Amino acid sequence: MKIVLAYSGGLDTSVILRWLKENYRAEIIAFCADIGQEEELAGLEDKALNTGASKCVVEDLQEEFARDLIFPMIQAGAIYEGQYFLGTSIARPLIAKRMVEIARAEKAGAIAHGATGKGNDQVRFELTAAALAPELKVIAPWREERFRKQFPGRAGMIAFAKKNKIPVEASAAKPYSTDRNLLHISFESGVLEDPWFDASSKKMRDMYKLSVAPEDAPSEPEHVDLKFENGNCVEVNGKKLSPLGVMQTLNKLGGKHGIGRVDIVENRFVGMKGRGVYETPGGAILYFAHRQMETLTMDREVMHLRDSLIPKYSTLVYNGFWFSPEREALQVLVTETQRDVTGVVRLKLYKGNIIVAGRKSPKSLYDPKIATMEGDKSIRQRTDSPWRTYDQNDATGFIRLNALRLKLRAEMKDRRK
Repeated sequence: MKIVLAYSGGLDTSVILRWLKENYRAEIIAFCADIGQEEELAGLEDKALNTGASKCVVEDLQEEFARDLIFPMIQAGAIYEGQYFLGTSIARPLIAKRMVEIARAEKAGAIAHGATGKGNDQVRFELTAAALAPELKVIAPWREERFRKQFPGRAGMIAFAKKNKIPVEASAAKPYSTDRNLLHISFESGVLEDPWFDASSKKMRDMYKLSVAPEDAPSEPEHVDLKFENGNCVEVNGKKLSPLGVMQTLNKLGGKHGIGRVDIVENRFVGMKGRGVYETPGGAILYFAHRQMETLTMDREVMHLRDSLIPKYSTLVYNGFWFSPEREALQVLVTETQRDVTGVVRLKLYKGNIIVAGRKSPKSLYDPKIATMEGDKSIRQRTDSPWRTYDQNDATGFIRLNALRLKLRAEMKDRRK
């Protein structure tokens, strides 16, 4: 039997690799998608082979991740429960998609993951597999009684790794788990399971990887210009960049200024609440700038329609339905809404804050001659005669018509007295 394992080299998947080999008597092909973990990938192949894998496949999927998943999600304005930039959620479909492809190429009968039975990732991996390769078996050790009996907690896994000489970053001193990619890094479990615990305290400074604490950020603000074309950022400070280049550049800028730290209690798909701490420096900047560009260029009703779908779209991503027909249908609508989201947004970054410092667009729907309070400048010249784009006198009838139902309701209330 061959099993393709989603492998990160962390505590869980390192232990699971050895456990799968011993308990399933299978050949384990470790797969790690390079989606921006950077130094975490150092020595990963040797580690997997030494832990028991017959092969370790490490593939650079960063550009695909940025272009085909992060950017479309930013266009949709997706943010889960008003706070979470979906950094872990959006990565899982790409990883699972490639696992399926490798499993087919290697003629493996199963894929496996290290997601727990209490979290969202198990759903994301398995819904993707169901959508793309329903014939493959999915193995989830954390949902097997024998695995949980052997490893009732992280302390047991740490001891197992030590006994089997499997090097892992987690320790009794740092019991929280992490997940890093191009969009963010997440921290959860261990000391973070107490929602009263202050993850921003000085004693936790060493936990963060992508950003400085806002109070330690530079005392002078820094300006950055982002150019958009059809809803996608294509330049940063006048330099043309690929989606990957945009994310890498903004991550450095955001991290320097303490941008994008979020500490939330979120509603997991499986029904319980979970506490997570996230760093999303580049994603936070891109999300904010994109919204500013939309305010200038997007039709009101189109914006309100798209915005009404943000909770649905975000929930689909969070719950693992990236390859569902409804998400794909929503993406078509989102793409249509972005055709005029073109221009430049200037931001000021300062101690954890993103401040808009200017916006301009050749497709702007903002007309100062109409919006001005300084006299009437809204007369435009047509070929036949001048015409007024906005006449303040028209507001009288507009208000009267909108007030009609309110007046009728007030009269009805009076009759009831």
